[in-house]
Amino acid sequence: MDPIDCTPPEYILPGSRERPLCPLQPQNRDWKPLQCLKVLTMSGWNPPPGNRKMHGDLMYLFVITAEDRQVSVTASTRGFYLNQSTAYHFNPKPASPRFLSHSLVELLNQISPTFKKNFAVLQKKRVQRHPFERIATPFQVYSWTAPQAEHAMDCVRAEDAYTSRLGYEEHIPGQTRDWNEELQTTRELPRKNLPERLLRERAIFKVHSDFTAAATRGAMAVIDGNVMAINPSEETKMQMFIWNNIFFSLGFDVRDHYKDFGGDVAAYVAPTNDLNGVRTYNAVDVEGLYTLGTVVVDYRGYRVTAQSIIPGILERDQEQSVIYGSIDFGKTVVSHPRYLELLERTSRPLKILRHRVLNDRDEEVELCSSVECKGIIGNDGRHYILDLLRTFPPDLNFLPVPGEELPEECSRAGFPRTHRHKLCCLRQELVDAFVEHRYLLFMKLAALQLMQQKASKVDTSTSLENGGPPSSTETKSEDSLGSEAGCEEEGSSVSGLAKVKELAETIASDDGTVDPRSREVIQNACKAVGSVSSTAFDIRFNPDIFSPGVRFPESCQDEVRDQKQLLKDAAAFLLSCQIPGLVKDCTEYAVLPMDGATLAEVMRQRGINMRYLGKVLDLVLRSPARDQLDHIYKIGIGELITRSAKHIFKTYLQGVELSGLSAAISHFLNCFLSSYPNPVAHLPADELLSKKRNKRRKNRPPGAADNTAWAVMTPQELWKNICQEAKNYFDFTLECDSVDQAVETYGLQKITLLREISLKTGMQILLKEYSFDSRHKPAFTEEDVLNIFPVVKHVNPKASDAFHFFQSGQAKVQQGFLKEGCELINEALNLFNNVYGAMHVEICACLRLLARLHYIMGDYAEALSNQQKAVLMSERVVGIEHPNTIQEYMHLALYCFASSQLSTALSLLYRARYLMLLVFGEDHPEMALLDNNIGLVLHGVMEYDLSLRFLENALAVTTKYHGPKALKVALSHHLVARVYESKAEFRSALQHEKEGYTIYKTQLGEDHEKTRESSEYLKCLTQQAVALQRTMNEIYRNGSSANIPPLKFTAPSMASVLEQLNVINGILFIPLSQKDLENLKAEVARRHQLQEASRNRDKAEEPMATEPEPDRALEGMGSPQTAKEGPSLSLQG
Repeated sequence: MDPIDCTPPEYILPGSRERPLCPLQPQNRDWKPLQCLKVLTMSGWNPPPGNRKMHGDLMYLFVITAEDRQVSVTASTRGFYLNQSTAYHFNPKPASPRFLSHSLVELLNQISPTFKKNFAVLQKKRVQRHPFERIATPFQVYSWTAPQAEHAMDCVRAEDAYTSRLGYEEHIPGQTRDWNEELQTTRELPRKNLPERLLRERAIFKVHSDFTAAATRGAMAVIDGNVMAINPSEETKMQMFIWNNIFFSLGFDVRDHYKDFGGDVAAYVAPTNDLNGVRTYNAVDVEGLYTLGTVVVDYRGYRVTAQSIIPGILERDQEQSVIYGSIDFGKTVVSHPRYLELLERTSRPLKILRHRVLNDRDEEVELCSSVECKGIIGNDGRHYILDLLRTFPPDLNFLPVPGEELPEECSRAGFPRTHRHKLCCLRQELVDAFVEHRYLLFMKLAALQLMQQKASKVDTSTSLENGGPPSSTETKSEDSLGSEAGCEEEGSSVSGLAKVKELAETIASDDGTVDPRSREVIQNACKAVGSVSSTAFDIRFNPDIFSPGVRFPESCQDEVRDQKQLLKDAAAFLLSCQIPGLVKDCTEYAVLPMDGATLAEVMRQRGINMRYLGKVLDLVLRSPARDQLDHIYKIGIGELITRSAKHIFKTYLQGVELSGLSAAISHFLNCFLSSYPNPVAHLPADELLSKKRNKRRKNRPPGAADNTAWAVMTPQELWKNICQEAKNYFDFTLECDSVDQAVETYGLQKITLLREISLKTGMQILLKEYSFDSRHKPAFTEEDVLNIFPVVKHVNPKASDAFHFFQSGQAKVQQGFLKEGCELINEALNLFNNVYGAMHVEICACLRLLARLHYIMGDYAEALSNQQKAVLMSERVVGIEHPNTIQEYMHLALYCFASSQLSTALSLLYRARYLMLLVFGEDHPEMALLDNNIGLVLHGVMEYDLSLRFLENALAVTTKYHGPKALKVALSHHLVARVYESKAEFRSALQHEKEGYTIYKTQLGEDHEKTRESSEYLKCLTQQAVALQRTMNEIYRNGSSANIPPLKFTAPSMASVLEQLNVINGILFIPLSQKDLENLKAEVARRHQLQEASRNRDKAEEPMATEPEPDRALEGMGSPQTAKEGPSLSLQG
């Protein structure tokens, strides 16, 4: 084995305090861009005059070569040639040498030797790079840091910027795209079979990503003041814009539309609620019902909504065009049979109840959505719905209603709380989880009643005749409605549940054969869980309940009362089941968030809105496993601080003129993160202000008064506001009044806070080392703020068929059919590529899983190639320091080690550790796994002292998060003992192995193979220690003439290191002989036939009794963080 340099940089060693920023984007200092030409631009002699056109001249180019030769080139129908024009004299005749070339490159090769040499090198370099480095991503990903780039002169770039100049596009006929037509036509494509669906999904995805890109450019142009408003006479907040066939409006409360809902604050959240509604209706995908293309852009403190334009809407008044819904929040309401029919089809998947409301003339109007949802038939005859901001039911925890009491769980937690606006909705994930929870309850209640009927027929029948279900069931249902505990205690047998299912299906099909008592059972269960139908389980929500200004007819009062109760139960369910469930998952490390974004994703998957973050943190603080949740607490506090700072930053930026932007942002960052006590803002220099101040400034960006109020902000004031915001918005009390105190109290890192605030607000910072802790000068200057980017929210169209293939592949893998699983996942990969193109998050997940499968099946080269693609793609589509990318690096390192690329494996692990330190810090459960990996690889290359530093850190972290008695801790002790053995320090080795042995013995018992292995290893260590001691004694007695038997010190074999690496990464190989394999296959086939025969609807049985818990990485692809614990099965002959 060649010696390799394994020394990690100082800053990633365990215990290091420094967190440098520069290594985030490694720079090659000596690299100079290859210059092939100095200038290549359109000549000033364009366009060719008429007589030259008739000679075939198409255009003229002006070139300055690297040797400073200036030439003029004619592009004609016959090819390219040099002409005799100069800068001031037009002469289109060919110059000598008279060389006509078919390609411009060929011509330039002829006239410039430097071009010939450098261009060839450039092309060669280009080809050597991996295609994934060059392919565009479907949605733009911005980096929050960038190195200092020299701004070189480039005429082509300048020209590009101005030919596609914003604001001119509408004057070029035939160039603008009709976005609405494209978005709706793609939805109308046929979808009967797989090829048709693929074509349709690809078209939808392509148009959506193009629309998002165009809308983002337009929104930036609107805020930068480059687009003319369609109502220029009104004040800036009220202005609306049309550019490139997209309609833009600002997130302000125009014409007191949201007066009753919270004014500007409500107008700011309405677009995101509307976008969620569009997302949902798009996902249901009902034929004949159309939504608008919608993108929400946050840029420079403003929120811009970009929408495609309904044909004909601009020519008509809104009153005439709305034929369904209400334009004044429920005063005048209209309905339309065709809309009711279309929306009825969405009501089941979206759990929306068809209901009646009263209009201003006290007439009943039937709706199948909230009143704000408007239906408009465009000039193209399509039925559009818009304003979907109340698609989901209101969140009563944040909507105090006079005279309404919330359940006890809510009032205990201090709800209802008054929020800034009245548009708080429950998330779709919560509605789904709630309905699922109620369904389980329904099945259990019905099964219980059926069992009781059987047990005492006489009893039950009398109590049912008296008009009520048996009292025991009644109390049971009351108890278990609010609490999950009730659901888990019930021991009702599976057969009972199966019977209920059958019964419910029979009743639903309206068959007369069901006896009345069973029907009664279902009716009682339906009533108990709040189902809207009395014959089948069906829970729906009325989105208009508690909506200000909406009135319901007298005849519906019972229904309204039930609906109110259902909403209260849902609000209680969020607090009593979902939040505790989240904390439980975090305690068991079923989810491992690493930064604010991954924590937010984990919360949203469970339907918990971010406004509950304070409640989640309260529960973490009160949790008995508080220490095991330390990482969650830190991430949560960091998220709370940066979100509060973001809210303040938004209003702060609205008062800043464009010319003061970098000064204002750097001043804000100094107040937020720098220890310098009194930073001073640099106002734009006075000598630039004109002598005659012009009174009327034209075309101001919205809301920009000439004010410099931002310049007087101080760190004390900002932190006071942050704590106030955290209390008002999240109901959480922060114990800090400066950044240093926050870092001290909560163990945060300033670099992490900088990353979080930059990602949330779209700032881009210069890549250099910042001295946050200096008390003598501020950390940021205005030169450090390079750019401000838009933060874009949009719809993500899905590839449904590919996703089904992916899921069935995962299911196969979990049953142990690796080959079939692999084929299905490969098929999914092809379909994903078909729909999304080459770059997408879901393709990334696919590649990662394929790599893991190939690795388990022993094909290391294939695993390596797939994982390398996954790493490149992850860097491009989620970012170079995203937690997912860190995970990908770790997988790649393992496969590199298995393929004997040791130095590459180490570099990757060091990179992953650096990124994790930057994103979170050292104290994270995932860090233990990473350090174990690094320690094992270093052990393999015989760097024992370094290896110990990492392994002992891993042991400390594992002990903290899993408790001193966990099996993981035992494994960690064993790894440390092995290194001490290699160093011949047997006493330390024995001490660690004994610790491990004790844990195995207490947890698994004497006879478990792990305990036995450990005791064998202890014996072996003891023998070695005794042998060493004998030798030492011999030396002491006989001096140098001692007869010393050679000691056996074993350097670890690569195979043993790899075996340990697989164990800690949750990959387990079960060695099977050929005969075992044959038996296993026969057994699997036999079971398969049995299943086919009985057509049993239950899940397929596991093919092996001894199968360990399947790898969670192969389950839900939503969160790559879960790719940890259990081993996956590999059949190796």
